[in-house]
Amino acid sequence: MARPKTVYLCQQCAHEAVKWHGQCPACGAWNTMVETARIEGPSPRASSGSGSRSGGGAFGETWASLAGDQDAGSGRRASVPVSLADVNPDESPRRTCGISEFDRVLGGGIVPGALMLIGGDPGIGKSTLLLQVAARVASGGSRVLYVSGEESARQVRLRASRLGSLEPSLFVLAETNVESTSAAIARLDPAMVVVDSIQTMWSDALASSPGNVAQLRESTLRLMQVAKARDVPIFLIGHVTKEGNVAGPRALEHMVDAVLYLEGERYYSYRLLRAAKNRFGSTNEVGVFEMTTDGLAEVTNPSAAFLSGRVVRQPGSIVTAPVEGSRALLVDVQALTVPGGIGIARRTAIGADLNRLQLLVAVLTRRLGLGLGAQDIYVNVAGGLKIVEPAVDLALAFALVSSFQEIAIDDGTVVVGEVGLQGELRPVGQVERRLAEAARLGFTRCILPAGDVDRITGVRAKRSTARAGAATATGSERPDNIVWEGMTLVGVPTVGEAVLEAFGAGALRRTRTSGRRDDPSGHSLAGVGVRGGRMRADPDGGLPHDAEFDGDDE
Repeated sequence: MARPKTVYLCQQCAHEAVKWHGQCPACGAWNTMVETARIEGPSPRASSGSGSRSGGGAFGETWASLAGDQDAGSGRRASVPVSLADVNPDESPRRTCGISEFDRVLGGGIVPGALMLIGGDPGIGKSTLLLQVAARVASGGSRVLYVSGEESARQVRLRASRLGSLEPSLFVLAETNVESTSAAIARLDPAMVVVDSIQTMWSDALASSPGNVAQLRESTLRLMQVAKARDVPIFLIGHVTKEGNVAGPRALEHMVDAVLYLEGERYYSYRLLRAAKNRFGSTNEVGVFEMTTDGLAEVTNPSAAFLSGRVVRQPGSIVTAPVEGSRALLVDVQALTVPGGIGIARRTAIGADLNRLQLLVAVLTRRLGLGLGAQDIYVNVAGGLKIVEPAVDLALAFALVSSFQEIAIDDGTVVVGEVGLQGELRPVGQVERRLAEAARLGFTRCILPAGDVDRITGVRAKRSTARAGAATATGSERPDNIVWEGMTLVGVPTVGEAVLEAFGAGALRRTRTSGRRDDPSGHSLAGVGVRGGRMRADPDGGLPHDAEFDGDDE
């Protein structure tokens, strides 16, 4: 006879305990233990002495069906062991859905029998994207099943009509029970299944509510069993937590074959599809989409899209070339520096790493003598793109210098490089790909680390041994300009020499008066200048342009 049992499951790691804990003993999360009723009983496989892996209960019954002679809900005999060398790799080729950006992220197409999880913020476009993918696959005559646990069939039909995704071979099932869904898949025998969303699915084997850790794990396991037994790819749409992770136990991501994330600022039109895990392809690829009134549209030329509307030769605007997966993108990095008020200066970064920004401000203040300590600094990556690659350090530094000194860079220049704490420029990877993308969009000059120029050209760029501040005063030799496949490469070893090459000597010699907001008159404080991170007064009411830097040492 079945015996009821109450256990406590952690909502973060699925740890099971016989009593409630304020803090999970396994993962240390607080207030995540939820009481769950479970019915335990002897498994038919276990009672018959079959030697299955069942441990009793709902999960044991599932593992018994996996290890048994016949798959639950599939009507097909279990597979027998075969030699790995004898497996035909071309037996189940990938299926392309017709959306090249989506196929790129998956590694070339949809693999039959794969279980894939896609997550993202609410309203980012997860359901829209997969409904369009399902319609594209159904347009070829293959049957596709869209299982909706959050919308009725009529609501899904209205959304499909708006997206232009009405296809005779696209079927919708408004269902949340995983056993009923498995039976429908067995009857329809579709070429692809979409489950929207996995948090709404529940199993008869558990008494807990949908969305519970146990229900998530059990439902995913049942769907994985169906996907592998019938060679049908299944896409699961997952909710995310406030930290941006897929809601549910971490084991959920381990069970699936691929984990995709749809990212982007909600109020921007561009969306990025990334793969955090992919057993059948690379996790370095990224797909770029644009949200329109007709759904998500592919962006075949993302660099031109991100640079559209850019005003050239404006202080604080620098073009750089980050690499997303195997694709180089050109983006506009913008910075604005304004005199700060009372208290600590403000630092704001949208689309860039705030910690990297703080580091670059410190390097420019210490190594170049720029008075950025009293400045409020705002940085934005135009287009809503989020960049964390260190190769954009030099572009951020240039944007700060350009805004602070009100000097614009040449509109045909692109900047790439990582900046170290000593002010040195470190080489970055995939330089050839970045240069090719910049040349394709009409850029003619690139300022980059000297080590990268040495590597790709075989010509060692001349490097100045003088410090950046003394380079102009002594007239030391600047790096050579090398032409490589139509692009003029300027290799520099330090950020100071890079600033000299891009903006000239005035970028390091000019100073600015401080119009602080705490001045009661609202005007600039006469005779006060910012230099080397300090406030200095000059009896003549200004600062000579040829004065030496003090630095910011105390």
